[in-house]
Amino acid sequence: MRNSDRLGNINETDSFQDKFLKALYTNIVGRALLKLLVNPVVSKIGGTLLSTTASKILIKPFVKSNQIDLSKYEKQKFDSYNDFFIRKIKKNERIIHQDCNVLISPCDSKLSVYEIDKNSHFFIKNTLYSTNSLLKDATLVKRFQGGYVMIFRLTVDDYHRYCYIDNGMKTNNRFIQGVLHTVNPIANDILPIYKENSREYSILQSENFGDVLMMEVGALMVGKIVNYHQSRTVKKGQEKGRFEFGGSTVILLFEKDKVIVDQDILDNTENECETVVKMGEKIGAGNLD
Repeated sequence: MRNSDRLGNINETDSFQDKFLKALYTNIVGRALLKLLVNPVVSKIGGTLLSTTASKILIKPFVKSNQIDLSKYEKQKFDSYNDFFIRKIKKNERIIHQDCNVLISPCDSKLSVYEIDKNSHFFIKNTLYSTNSLLKDATLVKRFQGGYVMIFRLTVDDYHRYCYIDNGMKTNNRFIQGVLHTVNPIANDILPIYKENSREYSILQSENFGDVLMMEVGALMVGKIVNYHQSRTVKKGQEKGRFEFGGSTVILLFEKDKVIVDQDILDNTENECETVVKMGEKIGAGNLD
């Protein structure tokens, strides 16, 4: 999957994760293995194993292969692989842009942004999605017509915690049960991804960007979503939750004419290129018109 940093430097090299998933999806043996991996029993066993002390043996080679600087995190020794995976970054390593009219990224990720057309359909890497199948709520679908959907794809080497993008009041979380599956774009050639995934969402009645739908999508194997809050007042930059092991996705839906997305991100998406963003950095602004 092609991606670009904010300076316009393009990376066209497939990650190990992309190569592995491509192998799973493009041959018979791989798809048979994939069917086994997404079985709920296998997923639960995998999650249990990754939380054992013995799983620590996986940490060192992962850190080395992905060039992760552990000095940026609050601790460098971990009780299990999953303890390492949900590691918390030092506060000064992710500066939250505090200008009230600045729209920030909720997480470290590879970002794509699409307009939601009048039929509430949009494309992700040549696969057609609808807000109907994503939300399963006709009232919400109508509310976000004409707005934007922002798709933040986290890979296994990303920081797997996410924050609120603005001050406001959030609603209770709604969980949609699904079959745990990969959110990696390679899968799009075989299966429609999001309606196969478990996901959880709430609405942020934000101070500066209207009503924002915040959704987290689980992933291959464990893919566990851990949100900390039900209905309550929240603050911009406050940690909202985390993903446990597995590549994961955060989705934001905005109402029509509420935000102006940074042009480089729109241009990259138009050119089928994701934009690499970090939690707290500017990705757009409120529409003051």
